[in-house]
This record gives sequence, C-alpha cells and structure tokens, in this order.
Amino acid sequence: MQCQDVHKFGQKLVRRRQLKPTEGVESPEARHLNTLDLVILGVASTLGAGVYILVGEVAVFIAGPAIIISFLVAALSSLLSGLCYAEFGTRVSWTGSAHLYSYISVGELWAFVTGWNLILTYVIAVASVARTWSHTFDSLIGNHISQALEGTFSPYMPYFLAKYPDFVALAVLLLLTGLLVLGAPESTLIYKVFTGINVLVLSFIIISGFIKGDLHNWKLTEQDYALNTSESSGTSRLGPLGSGGFAPFGFDGILQGAAMCFYMFIGFDAIVTKGKEALNPQWSIPMSTMITIIICFLACFGVSAALTLMVPYYQIHPDSPLPQAFLHVGWGPARYVVAVGALCALTSSLLGDMFPMPRVMYVMAEDGLLFRGLAQIHAHTGTPVMAIISSGTLAAVMALLFEFSNLVDFLSIGTLLAYSLVALSVLALRYQADQNFSKKEKTEEEIEMEPKVEENHSEPVSEAGNSNILKSLWFPTSAIPTQKSGQIVYACAFLLALLLTILNLILAQWPSQVFSGVPMLTTMAVLLLLLITGVTVIIWRQPQDPSPLSFRVPALPVLPLVSIFMNIYLMMQLTSGAWIQFGVWNAIGFAIYFGYGIRHSLEQN
Repeated sequence: MQCQDVHKFGQKLVRRRQLKPTEGVESPEARHLNTLDLVILGVASTLGAGVYILVGEVAVFIAGPAIIISFLVAALSSLLSGLCYAEFGTRVSWTGSAHLYSYISVGELWAFVTGWNLILTYVIAVASVARTWSHTFDSLIGNHISQALEGTFSPYMPYFLAKYPDFVALAVLLLLTGLLVLGAPESTLIYKVFTGINVLVLSFIIISGFIKGDLHNWKLTEQDYALNTSESSGTSRLGPLGSGGFAPFGFDGILQGAAMCFYMFIGFDAIVTKGKEALNPQWSIPMSTMITIIICFLACFGVSAALTLMVPYYQIHPDSPLPQAFLHVGWGPARYVVAVGALCALTSSLLGDMFPMPRVMYVMAEDGLLFRGLAQIHAHTGTPVMAIISSGTLAAVMALLFEFSNLVDFLSIGTLLAYSLVALSVLALRYQADQNFSKKEKTEEEIEMEPKVEENHSEPVSEAGNSNILKSLWFPTSAIPTQKSGQIVYACAFLLALLLTILNLILAQWPSQVFSGVPMLTTMAVLLLLLITGVTVIIWRQPQDPSPLSFRVPALPVLPLVSIFMNIYLMMQLTSGAWIQFGVWNAIGFAIYFGYGIRHSLEQN
C-alpha cells in the first residue's frame, strides 16, 4: 500500500499538461505583431539598467577591460538558451513562456519550479530597473534625493539592505501597477520611440569611446596606478588594480563577470509570451529572439569597450559610469545626452517587464499551481487584477529595500535555472512521440499504457528482458519515438543534469587542482566526463520526433547540454548571499506547491 502511495505521489510530480486544440484558436485580429515589432519589444526589455549601470561595477571590481570577454561568454550562454526558447516558440505559440513549455514536456513539479523562478526573474528585473531609474533621475537634479534619504535613514538600515529606502522607485512601481490594474494598453509605439532613442544614444557612446579612447588603458601597470593615486584626492576614489593589463582579475574574474553580465541579456523571453499576438509565431519568434540577443551583445560589447578605453578601469565610477566617463575625457555636456538615453531605455525596459510579469503568475494560478484568487479577472478592465497587484507590490517592496547589485545576483540565479530547465525540456520533448493534443489520442494512449504497466509488475524480469533493455539503449527498434524510447530519454536527461551539476561544482570550487592533476579530483572529473559522454550517446541513438517544425535546435543532444553546462557553471560563480536568498525563495515556493498546488492542479482532475 505504501509503495502504491509513493507511486501515485511520484506520478503527480511528473504529470504533464495536455494542450487542447481550442487553446490555440485565435481571432485573426489578435495577431498584429511582425518580426520587427518583436525585436523592438525584446531590445526594449533587455537594453536597460545593465548597459548603463552594471557595466561600470563589473569593470571596476570584477573583470577590468576583459569585461568584453565576459559579455562574449554571457552572450554565448544566452544565445544557446535563446535557440532552445525558439524551438519551444515554434511548437507552442500560446502565452505562458517557459512555465507552459516545461509543463508540456518534463512535468508539473519542474513546470512549477520554472514558473516560480520566472516570477522571481520578472519581479527582480522590475525592481532593479526601477531603482536604477530613480538613481538616474536623481543624478539629473544633483543627487539631492539620495543625499537627503541617506542622511535620514542610513544609520537605521541593516547591513544586508540598501543604505536608504528608495521611495522614488517605490512610487514609480506603485503608479505603474495602478495603471495596469486600470487596463492601460501596451503600446508598441512607445517601445519604438524609446528604443530608437536608446539605440541612438548607445551608438553615440560607442563612437565617442573610440574617438576619445586610449588603448593604453587596456595595458595599465602599477606605475600608472601609483600616478593616478598621487593625482587623486585619495586612494578611496580608485578601484582595485588587480594584476593590471587587459585581464587584471584573471580568468576567474572573467567568468564571475560573465555571470553578472548575463543580467544584460535577460528579457528576450518576453518575446515568447507574445505568441498569441505574433502574425507568424513559428517564424517570427525564433528569428526575433536571435536578432535581439545579437543586437544586445553588440551594444553591450561596444559600450564596455568604449568605457574601458576612455577611462582606466580602476577610475570608473561604479554608480554612474558613463556620465562620469564623459567628464573624464572633457565632454561634460555629453553626460546629459547619456542621462536622457538612460531614462528612455529604463522606461521602455520597465514597461517591457511590467506587462509580462503578472501573466506568468496568472497562468500558474489558472493551472491551479498558485492560489486561484491570483487568476481573478476584473469584470470591467479584463485584467488579472490580483496577479498585477501581488507582483507589482512585491517588486515595489524589493526596489524600496535592496541595492541594485544584490538584486542582480539574485536575478541571475533564478533566470539561469529557468533557462536550464527550458534546455532540458527541449531535449526531452524532441524525443517524445508526436503530440496532437487531442483528447481522443490521450485516451487511447492511456488505455494502451495500462496493460503494459500491469505486465511489467506481474512478470519476472528475465535475463533476456535485461538484454533487450540494454539492446534498446543502443539499437532502438523503431525509427520514430515510442513510449519506451521517450522514457529512456527522460531518465538520461535528468541523469545528465545531475552529472553536469556535480562536474560544475568540482570545476567551480577546485579549478586549479583539477587542471594541475590532483589525482582524486582529476579522476572524478574524467569519470564524470566519460559518464556524460556515454549517456549523451544513448540519447543520440534514440529516434527523434519527425514532425516538421519551422525551427529546430541544431546539433541535438549536444547543444542543449552545452547550454545547461554553461548556465550551471555561471550559477556557481555567483555569491553565497545570492544562493541563500535563492534558497529561501524556492523554499517558499515548494511550501506553496506541496501545500496547495499539488492538490488543486487542473491536471489532478
């Protein structure tokens, strides 16, 4: 009896959502976004606080001029995740983002984890952008607001919170939340205008950097640092020197910088939530996703190169890097151009994150995984009022109390995990039998499965049976996916995720010992690589779904596994404080799921 209970409980965790054809039926008028509109939305959601603020902090304290390499690593990780998102966008063009995709492919528990961390991603993205918007606005009026608040509240703020509560960010988010509740429409015209201004300002920054830049700033030495120290009013104005040169903080600094720079590329998943509104989602979603990531990489690469060429990396102002850089090269009035561009970018980024933020919460509540009250629709405005109020209030409180840098680390972990689960979902779904999402086929499949399960429990496992199982791992009997081959891929995919996590932990904690040949660690790493290779070959040997798709992730199963490996490795580079916050957030989520969601899920019925 206990075994049956455990079996039933396990089935609840991996039950998958079956989409019905009616869920994809749209009125033609609902589809109005072309590929250019989706690219503008993606760029508006992505090019915001990171490129104007975070680039300074990473350059000063973490990577130095090698921040451009950090951007390259982060962009590659984002591109791999974007490819996985793109295939999902061609398979399922309904609102719900990675939560829905995980629900279809890997089951309910992982769908909840993905959705719960997407909520975290949007909430913290909104909070961090609002805090940056407040800081940028304050700098335009002479920093009077921050000076007054810091002088009043700083002595009473705990060490793990911001130096002062940001009431401007709080007010901005509460105002936007109220507008969303009232049914304010999302305007692509606003995105186009603000994104156009943002791109022009970033182009001005990049061109100015190459005009006024000095290549010597990528080859700085201790003598340069000593000279700058004597010319300044004190060493407190200078950041750390490190070892000097192009990569003053070494390979570790580049990788840690990449983990933080990943923040710059968060936002392209907002494109996927527009599946209902895209004119041709099977083509426009993957194409716009790739174009968005490439545009954002070029912009971030160019701005970081321009900044580190204009100013020695240890002299960059971490809170206001670009305006201070123009002051440093004698172009003081240009800082106002930068400030205007920053406000436009931050406003479009804020709007780009505010609109999809309650949608994920609404979809999860509609599925029964979160409290059903969050799916309540206002009778007059047609908006998910409780989801908007809940997510908006949470973001406002986080913007009020937390520093921008703390929010960035916290955000990167949640997003990297969600993207890893998307890659895992692509890997699993490609090797499953074709799903037409019809109720009739689902019933026939269930009828077909029942006697097989009973037969497996009743008949003894013979040596011939074991031989057939092992043979099917290397030589599948069917050229198209079957239930058996799909189960093999599921098991192998989750085993690979575990092996990759262990390997990343070893490489992140003891990299020098592994590569210098310490016997135990090197042996463990080699054994893990051999196991990963063997399990990957087993997946590769299984038949793939031959259903035609307008976009398919190339080089399966290798590319999704590389994406998972890079994402987990970048997660390992983030701070222990961010991991603690992440653990608390997910502990709250598991309490909600096991206390409420598992019993109220629509799939329960």
